[in-house]
Amino acid sequence: MDLPPPPLVLVLALAIEAAVGYPEAVYARIRHPVVWIGALIAWLDRRLNRPELAFAVRRRRGILALLILLAVTGGAALVLERLAVGLGPAAALLVLGLLASSLLAQRSLHDHVAAVRDGLKRRGLPGGRKAVAMIVGRDPESLDEAGVCRAAIESLSENLSDGVTAPALWTGLLGLTGGVLYKAINTADSMIGHKSERHHAFGWAAARLDDLVNLPASRLSAVLIVIAAAASRGMDGGGALRAVLRDAGRHTSPNAGWPEAAFAGALGLKLAGPRTYPSGRVEAAFMGDGRADATRDDIDRALRLYRRVLLLQGFVALLAAVAVVPH
Repeated sequence: MDLPPPPLVLVLALAIEAAVGYPEAVYARIRHPVVWIGALIAWLDRRLNRPELAFAVRRRRGILALLILLAVTGGAALVLERLAVGLGPAAALLVLGLLASSLLAQRSLHDHVAAVRDGLKRRGLPGGRKAVAMIVGRDPESLDEAGVCRAAIESLSENLSDGVTAPALWTGLLGLTGGVLYKAINTADSMIGHKSERHHAFGWAAARLDDLVNLPASRLSAVLIVIAAAASRGMDGGGALRAVLRDAGRHTSPNAGWPEAAFAGALGLKLAGPRTYPSGRVEAAFMGDGRADATRDDIDRALRLYRRVLLLQGFVALLAAVAVVPH
């Protein structure tokens, strides 16, 4: 018996995650796949990443750790797919859709960004700083209210790509296994892919592979944002396209600049630029040439644009599912 078509699994996963997210009761009982993946990465880091080893040796060990991670997570996903197929076509589709929904962050991303807006509204700048610290790595105490609003919108745009579009794309192409492998790579990058003294060598392979697998999704995200902005009242699709073409390549990340520039142009804002992290200040180019003084209303507009992008993305997934389902 064959697996359900990946685009059909994706459509069901998108619908389930949008409706219920990842229920807290499930998290309390079994945690989340990212937690399990993170535990494996942390174990590999402890076992293989020895500070006394030479840089080249640690880089090779990082490659080995990444291969082990992909073998374990991809193998587990393949086993789950095989087990699901044995349940029959309808049950297999339902089980795989439920499992794949855990790889998406549509609802949780919306809720976290909305919490920044609500924190500012109810408790002022301290409330906004506390909420934005949950979704960005920079020093919240260095942010004024406009900075908090910009940080929330920047996080929304970047995580749209790597938290929603990328896992959706790889799930839609390769099924549950594709989505799980992407999530493993992305989690490895977030844990060991930075240029700290401990992880500069060991995390090199994870960071490079994450850049590669996020490349198509970041460009697709920008296209979806431009189209959604052009179809939305009060937003500037042409401005989004101009910002992408002008600014995306100037971002410090090879991928984050695409959705971030698109959001900036669509909303008439200036995003990114220099920022302060606990480790120090990072100089970076601005995305967009609009206002720097973002407001709570701009977070609302960004969330509205985000929802339009999700609808458009779901529609594209549905078209792909219709195209591959036998008639």
